[in-house]
Amino acid sequence: MLTLNPKDLDARVFYSYLTGTVAPRPIAFVSSIDKAGNVNLSPFSFFNIMGINPPLLVFAPNNRGRDGSKKDTTLNISEVHEVVINMVDFAMVQQMSLASVEYPRGTNEFVKAGFTPEPSLLVTPPRVKESPAQFECKVLEVREIGTMNLYICQIIMAHFSEHIIGENGKIDQRKTDWVARLGADWYAHISEGAMFEVEKPNTKIGIGYDAIPESIRLSKILTGNHLGQLGNIEALPTKEEVLAFRQTPLLKDIFDQVMNGCAYLENLLHDEAQRLLAQNKVKEAWLVLLQSQNDFLKDD
Repeated sequence: MLTLNPKDLDARVFYSYLTGTVAPRPIAFVSSIDKAGNVNLSPFSFFNIMGINPPLLVFAPNNRGRDGSKKDTTLNISEVHEVVINMVDFAMVQQMSLASVEYPRGTNEFVKAGFTPEPSLLVTPPRVKESPAQFECKVLEVREIGTMNLYICQIIMAHFSEHIIGENGKIDQRKTDWVARLGADWYAHISEGAMFEVEKPNTKIGIGYDAIPESIRLSKILTGNHLGQLGNIEALPTKEEVLAFRQTPLLKDIFDQVMNGCAYLENLLHDEAQRLLAQNKVKEAWLVLLQSQNDFLKDD
């Protein structure tokens, strides 16, 4: 384990460790405007949702590492307290990166990066037409801490491409194609093949990791993720359910292998439970694992 005290390192060196581990990060592609009407468009990955009611987005441009000067977005917001935060998908990532170049103040990155400005409804800065999701925001609060300029923004109008809307009228994650920022020059492509679902435990109370029998917790086959799935079940199957499951062809085959000396029962059961958990069949995995728990199956 590499242990570092930020005070012992140059800030930019520690920054490289931060951005390589606090990741992936969503990208706020921010359009802003100064009082003279000059538009700026810049991406920031120090960004996320921070409120529901009212809906809040927060992003934080740092001052330039080269000379400590404030970036154009920061200067613009000091004059006009409005922004549009445009989300970035894979189709626009290279153009987005081009917009991050430090052009002279007053340069319009919509033009330099080839994006189409779309008039906003309630704020002055334009939206990025190519972005699948655009949030018109008022800047509610500014916090300056060291080299960081933190903006708390309230969404007052939102726009979503019909291409990412599902039949239920909500965002269908399988239709999105987001990119996210990693460290150095690395990005993540959050396409459907990279996504997976994890059942939320807040709709029920699972038995917890500590209620899993020790022989299962110490398995050489099951991982921490598997144990997390097992601990999310509300109640263990009954003894009657476990014994009935033993009569299935699958379990009969496992017990036949053990009777013939082909394998160790617990390994076979844990292998089969691993396969079931990969299919999110948590109860079935428990029905398999409990076959070797004599204390659970003994008569009362």
